[in-house]
Amino acid sequence: MRYFGPLFPQFWPNRSDPPPFEPQETHPMTLANWQAVAELPGGDSPRDRRGGHPIAAGATRGAGGRRRQRAGLACSALIVAVGLAASLARGTQAAERQWLSGAGLRDKIDSVLHATRYERQMSLQQNAAWQIMHGVLAFGRDFEVLDGDKSVNVLDWVFAGRPMKGWTLTPTDVGLRAELEPGRNGQGHEDQWLAIISQCDVSPDQRVIVGSNEYKVYDIIKRSMYDCYDGKESSWTLIALSNYLSPPDQTWTARDGETWSLGRLAGMEAGSTYNENDWLPRIWDGACGGTHRLIGLTMALNRWQAAYPDRELTGDWKAAQDRVQWAVETAHSYQLPSGAFSIMFFQRPAGSRSIDEHLAATGHILEFLSLALSKQRLQEPWVEHAVEYLCDLLERTRELDLECGALYHAAHGLVLYRERVWGERGDW
Repeated sequence: MRYFGPLFPQFWPNRSDPPPFEPQETHPMTLANWQAVAELPGGDSPRDRRGGHPIAAGATRGAGGRRRQRAGLACSALIVAVGLAASLARGTQAAERQWLSGAGLRDKIDSVLHATRYERQMSLQQNAAWQIMHGVLAFGRDFEVLDGDKSVNVLDWVFAGRPMKGWTLTPTDVGLRAELEPGRNGQGHEDQWLAIISQCDVSPDQRVIVGSNEYKVYDIIKRSMYDCYDGKESSWTLIALSNYLSPPDQTWTARDGETWSLGRLAGMEAGSTYNENDWLPRIWDGACGGTHRLIGLTMALNRWQAAYPDRELTGDWKAAQDRVQWAVETAHSYQLPSGAFSIMFFQRPAGSRSIDEHLAATGHILEFLSLALSKQRLQEPWVEHAVEYLCDLLERTRELDLECGALYHAAHGLVLYRERVWGERGDW
């Protein structure tokens, strides 16, 4: 675990009495260290069994004043010291702060997202697909990285068959299979790339070059449907098929010879409707505190209800609805006074000295809430406070290396919030 000391005293549940600063023993993070933790179960933070990946996003100054992302961790002692002093000075004023709302909050979101997108620059030479595709998740179809000194569109690049470390598609008798590469450079979960693509308005007819042959995104979708089986981690499958299946109530036969549907996948992810011992551990033990599972359930439920508003939710769909509603209220009840969400996600209230833990938890939970709540509920003070907290955290760490999954899921949460509340993207 890498700690910075109490840079942000409001992380602690009792903000009026933050713990004294105690220097922490630190160890340099090397490539060997990262490879050692790469064997942990998958997710978005190598420091937590709820999610882990060995690549972190750092930044150094590059051409044009942008900071180039790199696979490693470093931070400036001067910046940390200044941040610590400023945070401690502000700590006594935390209880008296005036929270932003309306246009003020919108403008702050836009400022933070603009900085996150354009001041942190990744490259094909220094970064791998796991990092780069998280940037695509946050900023969409036109997200760019560097190839040498030239900016290139990420999805155009890989769809044209050009190389990116960790992006591996294999032709099969039933479509294209995106290969798993946990702990290295590629996707750590089945259908992770497809889930990201599906949220970027990429058509199923989009051409995809593999080797000397031409395919379509539809071939990746077809393989995903074929690979359904009982016990599969289907959070990302739900996201992808929720966006691509038309009509959403269709069924298909998978490789296990059984009939599958979006509802069956949702029920498998949600767990038994009435058995708390069955469904609660599925949330707690899911990647990134269960947020990816909840996001998949939410997106599937939203698509189903939009397509069939007059159908009663029963069985699998009722289970999905119950999980989503439970998670919304649990996130609210466990929220810290600072506006941050619990670093223990949906298990209990908890704070931390770790920047990455707070960024990951609040970012992932905001991402879920931005999909699960109505526009009206997203403007409730408790959600606005979380948004402002996350903006403050990203503003105050602009010069620090941040864990890549946490960074871009937080950015994606802000993007979704911005679009849901104001109905448009900002200038970023």
